[in-house]
Amino acid sequence: MALTGVKVIELAGLAPAPFCGMILADFGAKVIRVDRTKAPTSLDTQARGKRSVAINLKSPEGVTLLRRLCVCSDVVLEPYRKGVMEKLGLGPDELLAENPRLIYARLTGYGQSGSYSSAAGHDINYTAMSGLLSRLGRSGEKPHAPLNLLADFAGGGLTCALGIVLALLERTKSGRGQIIDASMVEGAAYTGSFVWKSQSIGLWNRGRGESLLDGGAPFYDTYETLDGKYMAVGAIEPQFYEQLLKGLELDAGELPPQLSFSDWPELRRIFTERFASKTQADWSETFDGTDACVTPVLSFDQVSSHPHNRERCSFMKNSSGEEFPRPAPVLSRTPAEPCLTSDPVVGEHTIEVLREYGFTSAEIDKMLSTGVVERNAAKAKL
Repeated sequence: MALTGVKVIELAGLAPAPFCGMILADFGAKVIRVDRTKAPTSLDTQARGKRSVAINLKSPEGVTLLRRLCVCSDVVLEPYRKGVMEKLGLGPDELLAENPRLIYARLTGYGQSGSYSSAAGHDINYTAMSGLLSRLGRSGEKPHAPLNLLADFAGGGLTCALGIVLALLERTKSGRGQIIDASMVEGAAYTGSFVWKSQSIGLWNRGRGESLLDGGAPFYDTYETLDGKYMAVGAIEPQFYEQLLKGLELDAGELPPQLSFSDWPELRRIFTERFASKTQADWSETFDGTDACVTPVLSFDQVSSHPHNRERCSFMKNSSGEEFPRPAPVLSRTPAEPCLTSDPVVGEHTIEVLREYGFTSAEIDKMLSTGVVERNAAKAKL
């Protein structure tokens, strides 16, 4: 795989950093998640392909151990608030002094500088600070956050993974590592670059929820079907809009012009009534094979069985039968090969990893007996 041979130390966290680590693992990196001791369960739902080491970071010996793991790796991925790693003596300056090739990725909400750099927050806060939240929501309603996808995952985990891969690529030329300051505010804003750059062409001149791409246009919206499901419509261009009307059996000559803003409510009413007259399956049959840009809104239960997704094997199952999206994008020579075994439990690979990093059996036994590290006895590999 593309990242085979890359060693990553991921400090356990929630949502963005685990997603970043999972991306790296899916594409071949050896990702070791460092969990705290006395934590019998992990909340990491994105631990696919990772291994777990449990270390007591409240002990000097545990901090020393983590230092050794970090400086003997290619990447350190840390999701803590600003200053936490420095208090442990494991900040980037200290670790890069020992290993100049190390890539130190810091993934936080507000970044490593600025007046909010030490503040707590969540996706909705970061999306709000990026400017994007002000654009999201229906007309006449308050701003609405689309799950926690924009900042946590697109602007956070995915953007950080890109930064790591860029730094790995640059290291092949310079031989040097560097620090990645991944701010979810800035990552979300960067993800929304199109919104920023398209302001000059009048695409967002109307209020929230009243423009072409934010639910304002009746030909770029979702509609409920007879069976309580939904169809997604994205018929923007005239030739696609023509196909939409044909599928709905509507006469363009009897309708208001497509871009007559004042008539959009009436068009939406007509489309709503028409879509409600048939089931989702009926409309899928009508529009499949056309360029009307009309597709079913698939539920999680439907996605893998849809013919297109099934033909591309877009969704996979692990050894427990849990379904998940196939890693993207698809590489022709070195595609991702996601791990299909169960996710690691806390401390499952403690002994295995310490041996790989050169610790002797006597050293490992001592760390176990003194509580510097823990292993999950039920699943640990001896």
